[in-house]
Amino acid sequence: MSGEISWYDEAAGPLVRPYTITSGRTPAEHARLDLSTQVMTLKSAQEPVGLGPEHSTIVRLCRDPLSVAEIAAFVKLPLGVVRVLCGDLIERGLVLTRSPSRQPLQAPDHETLQAVLDGLIKL
Repeated sequence: MSGEISWYDEAAGPLVRPYTITSGRTPAEHARLDLSTQVMTLKSAQEPVGLGPEHSTIVRLCRDPLSVAEIAAFVKLPLGVVRVLCGDLIERGLVLTRSPSRQPLQAPDHETLQAVLDGLIKL
């Protein structure tokens, strides 16, 4: 080994901590982004300026709608970090979000539950 100390492992990837990317910020309350919230970039004639590399990557990825979970997987960042970054893009008017429709769940009726129970007992 040469006299040089090797403290960087290429397999480990970038040595930037997630809180550095977000400047220690947490997701904004008004941007309620859950795992299945769809994010889509607004069409613009030119690439937005003044964005960090992670923001730019998300803008490029979301030309087609992606969920917050998918974005996190593609950019290989924790969900909390992706929520903060998407919140930044929402505030700048660069992306739109759409939450999945949430219809109130109705409990199954007694007959359905009894039919399931009877089927399980027969197994």
